[in-house]
Amino acid sequence: MVQYKKWLIERFMIERKRFDRSGVYAYTQRTMAYNSNKIEGSTLTPEQTASLFDEGTLPQNNDYYRAKDVEETNGHFLMFNYMLDTLQEELSEELIKRFHYELKSGVFEDRANGYAIGAYKTRPNMVGMYKTVLPKDVGVEMEKLLNWYHEQEKDIKTLAEFHARYEAIHPFQDGNGRTGRLLLFRESLKNETLSPFIILDDDRNAYIEGLKEYRESKKVDKLVQLMEKEMKSYYEECQYFME
Repeated sequence: MVQYKKWLIERFMIERKRFDRSGVYAYTQRTMAYNSNKIEGSTLTPEQTASLFDEGTLPQNNDYYRAKDVEETNGHFLMFNYMLDTLQEELSEELIKRFHYELKSGVFEDRANGYAIGAYKTRPNMVGMYKTVLPKDVGVEMEKLLNWYHEQEKDIKTLAEFHARYEAIHPFQDGNGRTGRLLLFRESLKNETLSPFIILDDDRNAYIEGLKEYRESKKVDKLVQLMEKEMKSYYEECQYFME
C-alpha cells in the first residue's frame, strides 16, 4: 500500500509538471472532476470533461453548454492541483477554504448570487429536506470537527465519519460535496492505512444512502462499504498505468 501511494504521488507530480495528458494524473483529474460534478447535476459528459482538461476546449454540440458546468469543471481541475501542492500540510479550516476558492472563484453564477467564495456560508442552506448548521455556528462546528479528526486514528471508519459530519455541517453556500469528496481523496492519499478513491456517479444512490444513514442513526456502515468498493475500483484502474 505504501509503495502504491508513493508511486501515485510521484506520478502525479511528474506528469503534471510535464503537462502529460496520457497517464494516471490526467486519468484521475478527468475521472474525479466528471464524477464529482455529475453527482451535483453537471450536464457535461466524460468526453467533454476530458476535452476541457486536455485541450481547454469543448467539442461541437447541437445543444448549449451550461456555463456553470464548464466553470466548475475547470475549477475542479485547479482545486485538485492545489491539493497536490499542499499535500504535506495538516488539514485546516484555512486549507479547506482555499480548496473552495479554487473550485468556485471562476463561477459567474455564484458571484452574481452573492455567494461567499473561499469563505463559510452567510445564508442558511439545506440538503434535500435536511437542515444544516446555521452560518453563525459553522466556524465553531468546523473547529470541533477538525480537532476531533486530528485526535483519531486514521482508518476508513474515521474518514467516513469525518465526511458525513462535514456534509452535515455544509460549511459553504455551494460546493460542499465537491470539496468534501476532494478531502476524502486527499486524506486517503496521505495516510498509510488508507487507499485513495473516487466516488463514482454510478454509485450516487449508495453514497446518498450512506450520508442519510449517518444523519439518522450516526452510523457509517454504508459509507464504509461504498468507500471500500471505490478503493478497489480506483486501484484496479491505476494498475493499468503501473504496467
